[in-house]
Amino acid sequence: MPRDEPDLNSEQLRRFGDRVRDLRIQANLTQEAFAEMTNINRRTLQRIERGTSDPSYSALVRIAAALHIPLADLVRE
Repeated sequence: MPRDEPDLNSEQLRRFGDRVRDLRIQANLTQEAFAEMTNINRRTLQRIERGTSDPSYSALVRIAAALHIPLADLVRE
């Protein structure tokens, strides 16, 4: 059955991952500290930052909260 909306392509995931990594670095957070703050496994965060993982909504909410930014700002293109 065809889907109405296409999956995120790898380029979009890569750009999003770059954004998360850049924001984490701007916040002066290591991956370990960021993982602890978000309660997301460090390897999962690594995959998100590399653009090889499509994060869940709850992960997006936790990432935005840890970075002290609105969710909409996190996911904007």
